[in-house]
Amino acid sequence: MIHWETRALKDREAIFDFLCDINPDVAIKTDDLIETKVELLLRHPDLGVMRPPLPGRFLIIPDVSMIVLYTCREDDILILRVLHQKQQFPA
Repeated sequence: MIHWETRALKDREAIFDFLCDINPDVAIKTDDLIETKVELLLRHPDLGVMRPPLPGRFLIIPDVSMIVLYTCREDDILILRVLHQKQQFPA
């Protein structure tokens, strides 16, 4: 099962709102793509790359220049953050 942390949901909402101001269709497509790629993690939890010393894995979505930070716990995927690749990643 996929679980979204509150911070990740806020990230996703901020991305959607930003894009919606520019182009609502792009906002919807981007959000749908993020969700589709995250759902792949249920079948392929090691799809993301590790970047020590940061915790978790980074799922890179080059189509929309997004990075999803996540961790795996048994059969669950916990989504920690969703950020644009040009954003400075929090420590």
